[in-house]
Amino acid sequence: MPSLTSPATAGPTATPARTAATAATAATAATAATARRPMARRLVAICGALLAALLCALSVGASSASAHAALTSTDPEDGSVVQTAPRAVTLTFSEGVLLSGDSVRVLDPGGKRVDTGKTAHVGGKSSTAAAGLHAGLPDGTYTVAWKAVSEDSHPVSGAFTFSIGAPSKTKAKVPTGGASDSTVSALYGIGRYAAYGGFAALVGGSVFAGLCRSSRPVRKITVGGWVTLFTSSLVLLLLRGPYTDGEGLGGVLDLGRLGDVLSTKPGAALLSRLLLLGAAAVFLAVLFGSYTRRAADPEADPRRRQDLAFGLGFGGTVMSVGLAATWAMAEHASVGLQRQLAMPVDVIHLIAVGVWLGGLASLAVTLRAGEPIEPAAVRRFSRLAFGSVVALVVTGLYQSWRQVGSWGALTDTEYGRWLLVKVGLVAVLVGIAAVSRRWTGRLGGATGTTAGASSTTASGIAAEAGSEAGSDTPSEPENAAEAEGEPENATGTKDAVKSARPVRTSATGTAADAPADAGTEPGEESGAGPGDSAGSGTADDDPVRAAQLARQRAARNRTATLRKRDADPVRSGLRRSVLAETIVAVVLLAVATVLSATQPGRAETGRTAAATNPGDRLNVDPVSVLIPYDTGPKSGRGKAVVMIEPALPGDNALHVFTTDLADRPVDVPEVKVSLTLGQKGIGPLRVPLEHLSTGHWSARTVQLPMAGTWQLSLTVRTSDIDQVTETRNVKVAQ
Repeated sequence: MPSLTSPATAGPTATPARTAATAATAATAATAATARRPMARRLVAICGALLAALLCALSVGASSASAHAALTSTDPEDGSVVQTAPRAVTLTFSEGVLLSGDSVRVLDPGGKRVDTGKTAHVGGKSSTAAAGLHAGLPDGTYTVAWKAVSEDSHPVSGAFTFSIGAPSKTKAKVPTGGASDSTVSALYGIGRYAAYGGFAALVGGSVFAGLCRSSRPVRKITVGGWVTLFTSSLVLLLLRGPYTDGEGLGGVLDLGRLGDVLSTKPGAALLSRLLLLGAAAVFLAVLFGSYTRRAADPEADPRRRQDLAFGLGFGGTVMSVGLAATWAMAEHASVGLQRQLAMPVDVIHLIAVGVWLGGLASLAVTLRAGEPIEPAAVRRFSRLAFGSVVALVVTGLYQSWRQVGSWGALTDTEYGRWLLVKVGLVAVLVGIAAVSRRWTGRLGGATGTTAGASSTTASGIAAEAGSEAGSDTPSEPENAAEAEGEPENATGTKDAVKSARPVRTSATGTAADAPADAGTEPGEESGAGPGDSAGSGTADDDPVRAAQLARQRAARNRTATLRKRDADPVRSGLRRSVLAETIVAVVLLAVATVLSATQPGRAETGRTAAATNPGDRLNVDPVSVLIPYDTGPKSGRGKAVVMIEPALPGDNALHVFTTDLADRPVDVPEVKVSLTLGQKGIGPLRVPLEHLSTGHWSARTVQLPMAGTWQLSLTVRTSDIDQVTETRNVKVAQ
């Protein structure tokens, strides 16, 4: 066997033709790859822009989109005037809510808290909240500020007012913002998106590795999904307290609140997810460890390998169902109609999403890296993806009916509009998947019936690599130069690379590297063959040289892999279609995250109907008229408020409140009220008033025979000779 310093006798005669063929093949592959790079960069840029826009929508709209439990009624009613102080304030919601000690706060006109500080459900109904009030509350306007957490884990808040005796000015600040801090809400929304993405990568990567092909890129995707899901779940658990309490990021440092969070359903779900991820780490270690080694070892015991595969399949199923259940038991599926059926359906929906989208990402990185994958494995994933799509469609239709409720809600509600966007993206994704299935069929046909282009190219590259290793030592630096993007036909560049090669010498100082036209034995790599150990000076003695040779071999192998990948048009077409699927899937996942944070259309429609139903509004806002008066002297100036409730034909109550210019209740010697309906020739109807307290007169029974616009006449006498009469129009509804 010739040494590294002996000249080759057969190699140089065939070198020019082979080198020319190699250069032509590499130039074609490099040109195709260069032409595809701008398109790939544009696709990535478009994906990033769409994802950024959706994340902005998620974070900006978080406060308005997270109002899932709607306030349907209160006692006392919003804006009402009661004659005696109530013992408690009661709120009723459209669905169950989680309460804390200060979920309901009642503030007097001076902004001082007058509730007992204890909030509880009424009669065990989770859709109610009640706060007791101190006894002996004075007259005036009171503000009720409330906050709670919907059963589907989203915080809600609001405020309303009522008056005791008579309305008055109030210094209480009514909250106008959302239930959560904007920064915390944005981070919480991003964390939820990352959790969904991590779940899809973990489940889909595991299924792909177990049933299709396990490789280093797939392992990176799967382990990356585990890390993302674990990190995002931990961050969500820490942010949960500030998110529901409306505090800033500083609330994360209050670990004492963590116990309160864990006592809630969302907190318990996050903790369960973290514990399940601990078991998932063991599952991944076995999947990419002993199972992968046994699957690659033809001498392994088939029965033991089958038993291990069964155990992994069972454990992976339990892990996936458990992780999906942490969402189903804490979000939309856990409230509303048919929750016993909705939660299992939601689990199936989430697992199907993970298998499809995570498997797509795994297939994309496998094809992108040029990893060998059998057509049978690709077809197996294609069938698996088709089954996942069928499950998605069936479960998605049920969820859409359950959450939307009507066709009109698809366009009239925010949830319905986002759902239409999601349906459109799914349609696009299914269309691209159909293209991928056609490429998959051609991939199987090309490898099974023809020895054609891809097979010939692959064998040609292999033969070329072997012949180059056997006869052309300079092929190593040339391939390294190709990997770095240097043109093969640049003679000066090749000469510079050759001249820069380290020269290995023997113990006597003889050159150990062959000159440019020297060769090695067939099957040996330059600087890495048997000659390395046969010579008196080896690469092992020079770690710098050994590292350089390792880099050269890696560069050549990488270049050969990319050549083989780009030379197969069917494989390239499949790779591009799978990449397009993955990009659309990333955007689809963002839309799904927005949907999960948006109030369902059925609940929004019900709340709107309740708010606009006249039958529900008749007794909420009585007719109230403010009438300033001035009888002449300085002490004769003031204001009067006349209130008629419910302002309907039949029996009504009428109240008159008199105050000075500083809104302090004052008494006057006499107040008279009359009502006239001129269009019907009715009246004037004089109203007998009873003096109840300072500045307060009332008539408990005032008969108004019909609806219409009545003229109200108010006469105020402030002394024996000073009085004034003012008129206003009031409307009595049907």
